[in-house]
Amino acid sequence: MEETLEQELQNRFERLKEELLANEIQEFRNDFLEMHYYEQGQFYQSLTTEERMMLYSLLSPKEMADMFDVLEEDNDNMSDYLAEMRPSYAANMLSEMYSDNAVDILNTLDKKQMAMYLSLMEKEVASEIRELLHYEDETAGSIMTTEYVSIVANQTVRSAMYVLKSEANVAETIYYIYVVDAEDHLVGVISLRDLIVNDDDALIADVMSERVRSVHVGDDQEDVAQTFRDYDFLALPVVDYEDHLVGIVTVDDIIDVIDDEATADYSGLAAVNVEEVDENPLKAASRRLPWLIALLFLGMITATMINRYEELVSEASILAVFISLITGTAGNAGTQALAVAVRRIAMPEDKDRRFLWTVISELITGLIIGLITGIVIFALVAVWKHNPILGFVIGIAMMCAITVANLAGTFIPMLMDKLGFDPAVASGPFISTLSDLTSVLIYFNIASLFMQYFMK
Repeated sequence: MEETLEQELQNRFERLKEELLANEIQEFRNDFLEMHYYEQGQFYQSLTTEERMMLYSLLSPKEMADMFDVLEEDNDNMSDYLAEMRPSYAANMLSEMYSDNAVDILNTLDKKQMAMYLSLMEKEVASEIRELLHYEDETAGSIMTTEYVSIVANQTVRSAMYVLKSEANVAETIYYIYVVDAEDHLVGVISLRDLIVNDDDALIADVMSERVRSVHVGDDQEDVAQTFRDYDFLALPVVDYEDHLVGIVTVDDIIDVIDDEATADYSGLAAVNVEEVDENPLKAASRRLPWLIALLFLGMITATMINRYEELVSEASILAVFISLITGTAGNAGTQALAVAVRRIAMPEDKDRRFLWTVISELITGLIIGLITGIVIFALVAVWKHNPILGFVIGIAMMCAITVANLAGTFIPMLMDKLGFDPAVASGPFISTLSDLTSVLIYFNIASLFMQYFMK
């Protein structure tokens, strides 16, 4: 079924392209504008530069803005798309977009380009966008929109509906209508349904809810996303530090935030930008090499450590067989603990309590995993090599290495979070390499205590 729908969309794209190249203006416009904005965007991005130039002459800035509102603002080609358009056309298109989406696109440009487009916009629109551009990245202020509907408490439902109808066309969402006082302080919220079901002559103050949940302009976007998840909101009002209503964050922007944060966490865990899946090999290599080189030097410390115990290995060469087994298992355990810790950091409980509880919990978890794994490897080695003492050494080393790796995989990201750093920076490869170092140290120190039992 999915293949059929995909093929149907592809056929539609081919027909549109034929109409575009044949200059069948009316047919093209009818078929293009009939599509969903997302599909329009997919078609747009499939065109060549020359074909897009033809498209600009057939669509108004408003029609182009509707499509650009759903395009990914972090698209690497965004600045090229704008550069293809006449500056006045691009500025008009940005003016017609929702302000938060226009800001996202402008943030992908350099300051000179940004200033040019702002200078070509109407003063009121440019001023609104400039205000949003001042907010720090990844805060509620940076992802909010100023296209919302607000009313006052002493209005009737009838007059509120009139305001709603007159502003609905430019508002990003009308499911929630926010109530403000004479000084624009947020005092309540009323849903569209409540407006519809209440008597026309009822006062807004009597039917609104005063228990309105809001976020501040400086709140981290992750915290805003957490509020959406907890309360199942479609939109959230954003206030400044004097409780003036300055904008709203809508659920479509929060979905993007959740996706970006998940991608950033996964990229951190893998020490690579997982979004760049289609980049050329040279660029991909340049992105991955810095981490790998840094980890190479950390790995050299492990190699140096093994070299320090060269005499021990030469006297009992059997020890070399189990080095990779212990370091690999400990590294896997550390990476598991890291993934769990990064996930827990995003949870809303009290951070001080969670820090101590998580460290203790993962210490106990590491001991349990290490003990069971140690017992299993003890039995396997004892039977395989007919040497229970060797099995005991491998088992004890495995248990200690896993416990330490589990603790490191939890403690390091939690500590980084408390210090204000991104915990995902404590990436999987880093924890794994660090686990190699500690595992080798643990393994050979334990083995040195039992040398007489398995010397060659």
